[in-house]
Amino acid sequence: MATQIQAIRGMNDCLPEESFKWQQVENTLRQVVAAYGYSEIRTPIVENTALFKRSIGEVTDIVEKEMYTFSDRNDESLTLRPEGTAACVRAGNEHGLLYNQEQRLWYMGPMFRYERPQKGRYRQFHQFGVEVFGLDGPDIDAELILMTARFWKAFGIRDQVKLQLNSLGSNEARANYREKLVSYLAAHEDQLDEDSRRRMQTNPLRVLDSKDPKVQAVVADAPKLIDHLDDESKAHLDGLCQLLDAAGISYEINHCLVRGLDYYNRTVFEWVTDSLGAQGTVCAGGRYDGLVEQLGGRHTTAVGFAMGMERLILLLDTLGQLHQAASTADVYVLGSGDSSTAVANQLAEAVREAMPKLRVLNHRGGGNFKKQFKRADKSGAQVALIIGEDEMAHSQVTIKYLRTGADQVTISQAQLIDHLREYFV
Repeated sequence: MATQIQAIRGMNDCLPEESFKWQQVENTLRQVVAAYGYSEIRTPIVENTALFKRSIGEVTDIVEKEMYTFSDRNDESLTLRPEGTAACVRAGNEHGLLYNQEQRLWYMGPMFRYERPQKGRYRQFHQFGVEVFGLDGPDIDAELILMTARFWKAFGIRDQVKLQLNSLGSNEARANYREKLVSYLAAHEDQLDEDSRRRMQTNPLRVLDSKDPKVQAVVADAPKLIDHLDDESKAHLDGLCQLLDAAGISYEINHCLVRGLDYYNRTVFEWVTDSLGAQGTVCAGGRYDGLVEQLGGRHTTAVGFAMGMERLILLLDTLGQLHQAASTADVYVLGSGDSSTAVANQLAEAVREAMPKLRVLNHRGGGNFKKQFKRADKSGAQVALIIGEDEMAHSQVTIKYLRTGADQVTISQAQLIDHLREYFV
Protein backbone atom coordinates (compact mmCIF):
# COMPACT_ATOMS: atom_id res chain seq x y z
CA MET A 1 0.00 0.00 0.00
CA ALA A 2 1.41 3.39 -1.01
CA THR A 3 2.43 5.85 1.69
CA GLN A 4 -0.10 8.63 2.18
CA ILE A 5 1.13 12.14 1.42
CA GLN A 6 0.41 14.63 4.17
CA ALA A 7 -0.13 18.39 3.97
CA ILE A 8 2.95 20.54 4.55
CA ARG A 9 3.32 21.52 8.20
CA GLY A 10 1.65 24.86 8.86
CA MET A 11 -0.32 24.76 5.60
CA ASN A 12 -3.79 23.55 6.46
CA ASP A 13 -6.82 22.22 4.64
CA CYS A 14 -10.09 24.10 5.15
CA LEU A 15 -12.71 21.37 5.48
CA PRO A 16 -16.41 21.88 4.65
CA GLU A 17 -17.49 22.43 8.26
CA GLU A 18 -14.86 25.19 8.58
CA SER A 19 -15.30 26.76 5.14
CA PHE A 20 -18.81 27.86 6.09
CA LYS A 21 -17.30 29.98 8.88
CA TRP A 22 -14.81 31.50 6.44
CA GLN A 23 -17.64 32.37 4.07
CA GLN A 24 -19.49 34.20 6.86
CA VAL A 25 -16.44 36.30 7.66
CA GLU A 26 -15.46 36.95 4.05
CA ASN A 27 -18.99 38.04 3.12
CA THR A 28 -19.14 40.49 6.02
CA LEU A 29 -15.76 42.00 5.12
CA ARG A 30 -16.82 42.41 1.49
CA GLN A 31 -20.09 44.06 2.49
CA VAL A 32 -18.38 46.61 4.73
CA VAL A 33 -15.67 47.66 2.26
CA ALA A 34 -18.31 47.93 -0.47
CA ALA A 35 -20.30 50.26 1.79
CA TYR A 36 -17.24 52.57 1.88
CA GLY A 37 -16.81 52.52 -1.89
CA TYR A 38 -13.55 50.53 -2.05
CA SER A 39 -12.52 48.35 -5.02
CA GLU A 40 -10.91 44.90 -5.00
CA ILE A 41 -7.43 44.26 -6.39
CA ARG A 42 -5.97 40.76 -6.91
CA THR A 43 -2.21 40.28 -7.21
CA PRO A 44 -0.12 37.14 -7.93
CA ILE A 45 0.96 34.85 -5.11
CA VAL A 46 4.54 34.79 -6.48
CA GLU A 47 6.54 38.01 -6.88
CA ASN A 48 10.14 39.00 -7.60
CA THR A 49 12.17 38.60 -4.39
CA ALA A 50 13.59 42.11 -4.75
CA LEU A 51 10.10 43.55 -4.22
CA PHE A 52 10.01 42.38 -0.62
CA LYS A 53 13.67 43.06 0.14
CA ARG A 54 13.27 46.67 -0.96
CA SER A 55 9.94 47.25 0.75
CA ILE A 56 10.02 45.22 3.96
CA GLY A 57 13.73 45.74 4.65
CA GLU A 58 16.60 43.26 4.41
CA VAL A 59 17.28 43.24 8.17
CA THR A 60 13.70 42.39 9.19
CA ASP A 61 12.76 38.96 10.51
CA ILE A 62 10.49 38.39 7.51
CA VAL A 63 13.25 38.79 4.93
CA GLU A 64 16.02 37.23 7.01
CA LYS A 65 14.15 34.20 8.32
CA GLU A 66 10.61 33.76 7.06
CA MET A 67 10.30 34.17 3.28
CA TYR A 68 9.70 31.22 0.97
CA THR A 69 12.24 32.06 -1.75
CA PHE A 70 13.34 29.92 -4.67
CA SER A 71 14.97 30.19 -8.11
CA ASP A 72 12.92 29.38 -11.17
CA ARG A 73 14.20 27.72 -14.35
CA ASN A 74 15.62 31.03 -15.57
CA ASP A 75 17.51 31.36 -12.28
CA GLU A 76 15.34 34.31 -11.26
CA SER A 77 14.76 34.67 -7.53
CA LEU A 78 11.04 34.46 -6.73
CA THR A 79 9.20 34.62 -3.40
CA LEU A 80 5.76 33.54 -2.20
CA ARG A 81 4.29 36.80 -0.98
CA PRO A 82 4.67 37.26 2.81
CA GLU A 83 2.33 40.27 2.93
CA GLY A 84 0.03 42.21 0.63
CA THR A 85 1.03 45.88 0.69
CA ALA A 86 4.21 45.64 -1.40
CA ALA A 87 2.43 43.63 -4.09
CA CYS A 88 -0.40 46.17 -4.14
CA VAL A 89 2.08 49.04 -4.61
CA ARG A 90 3.95 47.11 -7.32
CA ALA A 91 0.70 46.56 -9.23
CA GLY A 92 -0.30 50.21 -8.82
CA ASN A 93 3.06 51.43 -10.14
CA GLU A 94 3.12 48.95 -13.00
CA HIS A 95 -0.37 49.81 -14.26
CA GLY A 96 -0.25 53.58 -13.70
CA LEU A 97 -2.87 53.65 -10.93
CA LEU A 98 -1.12 55.73 -8.31
CA TYR A 99 0.66 58.95 -9.32
CA ASN A 100 -1.54 62.02 -8.95
CA GLN A 101 -4.56 59.78 -8.41
CA GLU A 102 -6.73 58.61 -5.53
CA GLN A 103 -7.17 54.86 -5.10
CA ARG A 104 -9.05 52.98 -2.38
CA LEU A 105 -8.33 49.28 -2.70
CA TRP A 106 -8.83 46.05 -0.80
CA TYR A 107 -7.55 42.50 -1.20
CA MET A 108 -7.90 39.10 0.39
CA GLY A 109 -5.83 35.97 -0.11
CA PRO A 110 -3.06 33.61 1.03
CA MET A 111 0.34 34.78 2.28
CA PHE A 112 3.38 32.68 3.25
CA ARG A 113 5.93 32.91 6.06
CA TYR A 114 8.22 30.22 7.38
CA GLU A 115 7.76 30.30 11.15
CA ARG A 116 6.81 27.92 13.92
CA PRO A 117 3.13 27.05 13.41
CA GLN A 118 0.85 27.73 16.35
CA LYS A 119 -2.85 28.32 16.90
CA GLY A 120 -3.93 31.30 14.80
CA ARG A 121 -0.53 31.59 13.08
CA TYR A 122 0.46 29.35 10.18
CA ARG A 123 2.98 29.15 7.34
CA GLN A 124 0.24 29.62 4.80
CA PHE A 125 -2.14 32.16 6.23
CA HIS A 126 -4.73 34.50 4.78
CA GLN A 127 -4.86 38.26 4.98
CA PHE A 128 -7.54 40.81 4.37
CA GLY A 129 -6.08 44.24 3.66
CA VAL A 130 -7.05 47.75 2.63
CA GLU A 131 -4.73 50.29 0.98
CA VAL A 132 -5.44 53.94 0.14
CA PHE A 133 -3.21 56.02 -2.15
CA GLY A 134 -3.08 59.73 -2.89
CA LEU A 135 -4.61 61.12 0.32
CA ASP A 136 -2.38 62.58 3.03
CA GLY A 137 -4.66 64.03 5.72
CA PRO A 138 -5.67 62.49 9.03
CA ASP A 139 -9.23 62.23 7.70
CA ILE A 140 -8.41 59.15 5.61
CA ASP A 141 -6.57 57.58 8.56
CA ALA A 142 -9.73 58.13 10.58
CA GLU A 143 -11.87 56.58 7.82
CA LEU A 144 -9.87 53.37 7.91
CA ILE A 145 -10.20 53.18 11.68
CA LEU A 146 -13.94 53.84 11.41
CA MET A 147 -14.14 51.05 8.83
CA THR A 148 -12.40 48.59 11.13
CA ALA A 149 -14.69 49.62 13.98
CA ARG A 150 -17.63 48.81 11.70
CA PHE A 151 -16.14 45.36 11.10
CA TRP A 152 -16.17 44.67 14.83
CA LYS A 153 -19.73 45.93 15.13
CA ALA A 154 -20.86 43.70 12.27
CA PHE A 155 -19.14 40.71 13.88
CA GLY A 156 -20.63 41.47 17.30
CA ILE A 157 -17.24 41.91 19.05
CA ARG A 158 -16.99 45.70 19.41
CA ASP A 159 -16.54 45.42 23.19
CA GLN A 160 -13.84 42.74 22.83
CA VAL A 161 -11.23 44.82 20.99
CA LYS A 162 -9.35 48.00 21.89
CA LEU A 163 -7.70 50.55 19.65
CA GLN A 164 -4.07 51.58 20.22
CA LEU A 165 -2.43 54.51 18.40
CA ASN A 166 1.05 55.90 17.97
CA SER A 167 2.97 58.04 15.52
CA LEU A 168 6.35 57.14 14.03
CA GLY A 169 6.82 60.70 12.77
CA SER A 170 8.77 61.66 9.67
CA ASN A 171 11.82 59.74 8.51
CA GLU A 172 14.07 62.54 9.79
CA ALA A 173 12.38 62.71 13.20
CA ARG A 174 12.54 58.93 13.51
CA ALA A 175 16.24 58.91 12.61
CA ASN A 176 16.95 61.49 15.34
CA TYR A 177 14.91 59.51 17.84
CA ARG A 178 16.68 56.31 16.83
CA GLU A 179 20.02 57.78 17.95
CA LYS A 180 18.60 58.66 21.37
CA LEU A 181 16.96 55.25 21.71
CA VAL A 182 20.15 53.36 20.78
CA SER A 183 22.12 55.44 23.28
CA TYR A 184 19.62 54.60 26.02
CA LEU A 185 19.51 50.88 25.14
CA ALA A 186 23.29 50.67 25.01
CA ALA A 187 23.42 51.89 28.61
CA HIS A 188 21.13 48.98 29.57
CA GLU A 189 22.47 46.36 27.18
CA ASP A 190 23.18 43.87 29.95
CA GLN A 191 19.44 43.75 30.69
CA LEU A 192 18.43 43.01 27.09
CA ASP A 193 17.86 39.56 25.65
CA GLU A 194 19.87 38.32 22.67
CA ASP A 195 17.18 39.22 20.14
CA SER A 196 16.89 42.79 21.46
CA ARG A 197 20.69 43.25 21.42
CA ARG A 198 20.69 42.22 17.76
CA ARG A 199 17.78 44.51 16.94
CA MET A 200 19.47 47.39 18.74
CA GLN A 201 21.98 47.46 15.87
CA THR A 202 19.65 46.67 12.97
CA ASN A 203 16.11 47.82 13.80
CA PRO A 204 16.13 49.39 17.29
CA LEU A 205 12.49 50.52 17.26
CA ARG A 206 11.49 46.84 17.28
CA VAL A 207 13.03 46.54 20.76
CA LEU A 208 10.11 48.68 21.98
CA ASP A 209 7.79 45.87 20.89
CA SER A 210 9.60 43.11 22.78
CA LYS A 211 7.47 40.59 24.65
CA ASP A 212 10.24 39.76 27.14
CA PRO A 213 9.22 41.12 30.60
CA LYS A 214 12.80 42.17 31.44
CA VAL A 215 13.13 44.07 28.18
CA GLN A 216 9.71 45.65 28.70
CA ALA A 217 10.90 46.96 32.09
CA VAL A 218 13.88 48.61 30.38
CA VAL A 219 11.72 50.02 27.59
CA ALA A 220 9.29 51.57 30.09
CA ASP A 221 11.83 54.26 30.93
CA ALA A 222 13.16 54.73 27.40
CA PRO A 223 12.72 58.04 25.55
CA LYS A 224 9.27 58.33 23.97
CA LEU A 225 9.06 58.72 20.22
CA ILE A 226 5.97 60.90 20.59
CA ASP A 227 8.13 63.47 22.42
CA HIS A 228 10.46 63.73 19.42
CA LEU A 229 7.92 64.13 16.62
CA ASP A 230 8.23 66.82 13.98
CA ASP A 231 5.54 69.52 13.99
CA GLU A 232 3.66 68.12 10.96
CA SER A 233 3.45 64.65 12.48
CA LYS A 234 2.23 66.11 15.78
CA ALA A 235 -0.50 68.04 13.95
CA HIS A 236 -1.43 64.91 11.98
CA LEU A 237 -1.79 62.82 15.13
CA ASP A 238 -3.75 65.57 16.88
CA GLY A 239 -6.10 65.84 13.90
CA LEU A 240 -6.66 62.10 13.88
CA CYS A 241 -7.40 62.01 17.60
CA GLN A 242 -9.91 64.85 17.25
CA LEU A 243 -11.76 62.99 14.47
CA LEU A 244 -11.85 59.78 16.49
CA ASP A 245 -13.11 61.68 19.54
CA ALA A 246 -15.87 63.25 17.45
CA ALA A 247 -16.85 59.81 16.11
CA GLY A 248 -16.98 58.28 19.58
CA ILE A 249 -14.08 55.88 18.94
CA SER A 250 -12.13 55.28 22.15
CA TYR A 251 -8.36 54.68 21.94
CA GLU A 252 -5.15 54.78 23.91
CA ILE A 253 -1.72 56.06 22.91
CA ASN A 254 0.76 53.19 23.08
CA HIS A 255 4.29 54.62 23.06
CA CYS A 256 5.75 51.18 22.30
CA LEU A 257 3.56 50.56 19.25
CA VAL A 258 5.77 50.24 16.17
CA ARG A 259 5.62 48.27 12.96
CA GLY A 260 7.87 45.39 11.99
CA LEU A 261 8.16 46.69 8.43
CA ASP A 262 10.52 49.53 7.50
CA TYR A 263 8.17 51.46 5.25
CA TYR A 264 5.79 52.90 7.90
CA ASN A 265 5.75 56.55 8.99
CA ARG A 266 3.42 58.78 11.03
CA THR A 267 0.19 57.02 12.03
CA VAL A 268 0.35 53.42 13.23
CA PHE A 269 -2.54 51.63 14.90
CA GLU A 270 -3.58 48.24 16.19
CA TRP A 271 -6.81 46.69 17.38
CA VAL A 272 -5.94 44.28 20.21
CA THR A 273 -7.83 41.78 22.31
CA ASP A 274 -7.13 39.83 25.48
CA SER A 275 -9.38 36.97 24.34
CA LEU A 276 -6.62 35.16 22.42
CA GLY A 277 -3.77 35.16 24.92
CA ALA A 278 -0.43 35.87 23.28
CA GLN A 279 -2.03 36.39 19.88
CA GLY A 280 -3.45 39.73 20.93
CA THR A 281 -3.37 41.79 17.72
CA VAL A 282 -6.43 41.42 15.51
CA CYS A 283 -5.75 44.17 12.97
CA ALA A 284 -2.76 46.45 12.36
CA GLY A 285 -2.04 49.30 10.01
CA GLY A 286 -0.63 52.72 9.44
CA ARG A 287 0.78 55.23 7.00
CA TYR A 288 3.61 54.51 4.55
CA ASP A 289 4.09 57.66 2.49
CA GLY A 290 7.51 56.71 1.11
CA LEU A 291 6.92 53.17 -0.15
CA VAL A 292 5.58 53.98 -3.63
CA GLU A 293 8.68 56.03 -4.42
CA GLN A 294 10.90 53.39 -2.78
CA LEU A 295 9.52 50.84 -5.25
CA GLY A 296 10.17 52.97 -8.31
CA GLY A 297 7.04 55.13 -8.53
CA ARG A 298 6.50 58.86 -8.10
CA HIS A 299 5.99 60.13 -4.56
CA THR A 300 2.49 59.09 -3.44
CA THR A 301 1.06 59.18 0.06
CA ALA A 302 -0.47 55.97 1.33
CA VAL A 303 -2.14 54.38 4.35
CA GLY A 304 -3.62 50.95 4.99
CA PHE A 305 -4.21 48.05 7.32
CA ALA A 306 -4.30 44.25 7.28
CA MET A 307 -5.71 41.51 9.44
CA GLY A 308 -4.97 37.80 9.61
CA MET A 309 -8.07 35.85 8.72
CA GLU A 310 -7.15 32.78 10.77
CA ARG A 311 -6.70 34.89 13.88
CA LEU A 312 -9.94 36.79 13.28
CA ILE A 313 -11.90 33.57 12.74
CA LEU A 314 -10.31 32.06 15.86
CA LEU A 315 -11.42 35.12 17.87
CA LEU A 316 -14.97 35.04 16.48
CA ASP A 317 -15.24 31.31 17.09
CA THR A 318 -13.89 31.68 20.63
CA LEU A 319 -16.51 34.32 21.35
CA GLY A 320 -19.33 32.26 19.81
CA GLN A 321 -19.98 34.68 16.94
CA LEU A 322 -19.83 32.08 14.16
CA HIS A 323 -22.25 29.25 13.49
CA GLN A 324 -22.06 26.00 11.59
CA ALA A 325 -24.10 25.43 8.46
CA ALA A 326 -27.44 24.03 9.61
CA SER A 327 -27.96 22.25 6.30
CA THR A 328 -26.51 21.64 2.88
CA ALA A 329 -29.86 21.86 1.09
CA ASP A 330 -33.27 23.49 1.21
CA VAL A 331 -34.95 21.04 -1.16
CA TYR A 332 -34.11 17.35 -1.59
CA VAL A 333 -35.33 15.58 -4.73
CA LEU A 334 -35.79 11.80 -4.62
CA GLY A 335 -37.46 9.24 -6.83
CA SER A 336 -38.44 5.67 -7.47
CA GLY A 337 -35.64 3.95 -9.37
CA ASP A 338 -33.65 4.96 -12.42
CA SER A 339 -36.80 5.71 -14.41
CA SER A 340 -37.49 8.77 -12.28
CA THR A 341 -34.03 10.33 -12.71
CA ALA A 342 -34.82 12.28 -15.88
CA VAL A 343 -38.02 13.76 -14.38
CA ALA A 344 -36.24 14.57 -11.10
CA ASN A 345 -33.46 16.32 -13.02
CA GLN A 346 -35.99 18.41 -14.98
CA LEU A 347 -37.88 19.45 -11.86
CA ALA A 348 -34.69 20.28 -9.96
CA GLU A 349 -33.39 22.41 -12.84
CA ALA A 350 -36.74 24.20 -13.09
CA VAL A 351 -36.59 25.07 -9.37
CA ARG A 352 -32.98 26.27 -9.67
CA GLU A 353 -33.92 28.42 -12.66
CA ALA A 354 -36.92 30.01 -10.96
CA MET A 355 -35.47 30.26 -7.44
CA PRO A 356 -31.66 30.52 -7.79
CA LYS A 357 -31.10 31.18 -4.08
CA LEU A 358 -32.59 27.83 -3.08
CA ARG A 359 -30.17 24.96 -2.57
CA VAL A 360 -31.59 21.97 -4.42
CA LEU A 361 -29.94 18.59 -3.86
CA ASN A 362 -30.73 15.63 -6.12
CA HIS A 363 -30.47 12.15 -4.65
CA ARG A 364 -27.81 10.09 -6.39
CA GLY A 365 -26.69 6.51 -5.99
CA GLY A 366 -30.04 4.70 -5.95
CA GLY A 367 -31.56 2.96 -2.96
CA ASN A 368 -35.08 2.50 -1.63
CA PHE A 369 -37.22 5.33 -0.28
CA LYS A 370 -36.13 4.62 3.32
CA LYS A 371 -32.49 5.17 2.40
CA GLN A 372 -33.32 8.26 0.36
CA PHE A 373 -35.37 9.84 3.14
CA LYS A 374 -32.53 9.18 5.57
CA ARG A 375 -30.19 11.16 3.32
CA ALA A 376 -32.80 13.87 2.84
CA ASP A 377 -33.10 14.26 6.60
CA LYS A 378 -29.31 14.33 7.02
CA SER A 379 -29.04 17.11 4.42
CA GLY A 380 -31.14 19.40 6.60
CA ALA A 381 -33.55 20.13 3.76
CA GLN A 382 -36.91 21.69 4.59
CA VAL A 383 -38.87 19.75 2.00
CA ALA A 384 -38.49 16.63 -0.10
CA LEU A 385 -39.83 16.37 -3.63
CA ILE A 386 -40.92 12.79 -4.33
CA ILE A 387 -41.13 11.40 -7.87
CA GLY A 388 -42.71 7.94 -7.58
CA GLU A 389 -44.41 5.82 -10.20
CA ASP A 390 -47.83 7.41 -9.59
CA GLU A 391 -46.35 10.90 -9.78
CA MET A 392 -44.64 10.13 -13.09
CA ALA A 393 -47.81 8.62 -14.51
CA HIS A 394 -49.88 11.71 -13.70
CA SER A 395 -47.19 14.45 -14.13
CA GLN A 396 -47.36 15.16 -10.41
CA VAL A 397 -44.93 15.62 -7.52
CA THR A 398 -45.42 14.87 -3.86
CA ILE A 399 -44.05 17.39 -1.34
CA LYS A 400 -43.09 16.09 2.08
CA TYR A 401 -42.36 18.66 4.81
CA LEU A 402 -39.35 17.33 6.71
CA ARG A 403 -39.20 19.86 9.57
CA THR A 404 -42.72 21.13 10.31
CA GLY A 405 -44.70 17.89 10.60
CA ALA A 406 -47.32 19.19 8.17
CA ASP A 407 -49.13 16.65 6.00
CA GLN A 408 -47.52 15.93 2.66
CA VAL A 409 -49.32 17.11 -0.45
CA THR A 410 -49.41 15.95 -4.05
CA ILE A 411 -49.71 18.61 -6.74
CA SER A 412 -49.20 18.89 -10.47
CA GLN A 413 -45.64 19.50 -11.58
CA ALA A 414 -46.81 22.75 -13.20
CA GLN A 415 -47.81 24.06 -9.75
CA LEU A 416 -44.48 23.23 -8.08
CA ILE A 417 -42.71 26.56 -8.51
CA ASP A 418 -45.65 28.63 -7.20
CA HIS A 419 -46.00 26.26 -4.25
CA LEU A 420 -42.32 26.51 -3.32
CA ARG A 421 -42.32 30.28 -3.71
CA GLU A 422 -45.20 30.51 -1.25
CA TYR A 423 -43.51 28.15 1.20
CA PHE A 424 -40.04 29.77 1.09
CA VAL A 425 -41.23 33.36 0.97
